[in-house]
Amino acid sequence: MAGIVFVTWDGGGNLPPALGIAAELAARGEQVRFLGHEQQRAAVEGAGLRFEPYRHARPWSSAAPSHGAPGDVPVFSVFADTGPGEDLLASVRRESADLVVIDCLLLGALAAADRAGLRRAVLAHTYYHFLAGQWSHGPAGQFCRARGQRPVRLWSAADLLLVATLADLDPAAGHGAPANVCYTGPVVRGPAHPPVPADGPPRILVSLSTTYFPGQEQALQSILDAVADLPVRAVVTTGPAIDPERLRAAGNCEVHRYLPHDEVLPSVSLVIGHGGHATTMRALAWNRPLLIMPMHPMLDQPMIGQTVSEHGAGEVLPGTASPARIAEAVGRLLSDGPHRAAAERLGAKIRARDGAAVAADRLTAVLAPARSAGR
Repeated sequence: MAGIVFVTWDGGGNLPPALGIAAELAARGEQVRFLGHEQQRAAVEGAGLRFEPYRHARPWSSAAPSHGAPGDVPVFSVFADTGPGEDLLASVRRESADLVVIDCLLLGALAAADRAGLRRAVLAHTYYHFLAGQWSHGPAGQFCRARGQRPVRLWSAADLLLVATLADLDPAAGHGAPANVCYTGPVVRGPAHPPVPADGPPRILVSLSTTYFPGQEQALQSILDAVADLPVRAVVTTGPAIDPERLRAAGNCEVHRYLPHDEVLPSVSLVIGHGGHATTMRALAWNRPLLIMPMHPMLDQPMIGQTVSEHGAGEVLPGTASPARIAEAVGRLLSDGPHRAAAERLGAKIRARDGAAVAADRLTAVLAPARSAGR
């Protein structure tokens, strides 16, 4: 049996859904391997999966301040880079593959797979409405089109386009999406019955992305200042881009570079995040409302915040919000109210659909005709 190759990049929240789907496929007996940036090796191999580093792709680190601003050309160059495609074709020559699953933003790899006629699926780790609209028609999409890569055409030409989000939240669901789209649901695992936080001072989880964004450190400090005098306990994870030692924290706050969020979520009553898709869906899977402070206007964060707010499960503040505004929003969201019921409704929908299993089902369905013909 030939294998399945996942082609990824160091973009932060794009890797967890790929790992979740790949692990489900491996559990079903598929031979799965990853192609990505060297710094992703630990996460991939930690999930029990094979990893192969790029040899020709542009160097890239999502945690590096010099590369972290999505308005800069370096990250656009990652999307249009032909190196991942060159490495993908070399990889499948060395070891054949029945199917390649390519991150939606790696247009250079998608274009190479398209030209080579490889059976392929696209993995979209956020709303398709954002990808086909703001991203495709904005500076990133324009940069890629100038290099001959047309995002929507490449996505639509794939055998399958997996959109790993909740269809209820994506404005494109039901209209505006191509025929090859499958909404798998978020690839997160929430508990069947999320616990109600214990009595006592409410706890808050704060996480503003593992990717570096300008202004991120100041936003974290504003949050810490906002909760310093509130009757709460705050758990802050900074990620690799921000040194916890650079932040001033009151006695009711603990600051870590990393903690597994699923270990913290059972005890918190509120999540303060940046609107990253992975963190937002994980919080909702635990029935937790959100205060969303987008870190960059060109990414999906403002749209995700808007849809969560429109569904009543949270509020949105600018990333530059003052401590006073943040404290007021925290007070509202920690109180009882319709936002808690709204978060529970969305959480129930996320938990009702196993995103990894749905994606694996669809991927194996794409493989079935070729494998039958080969027998």
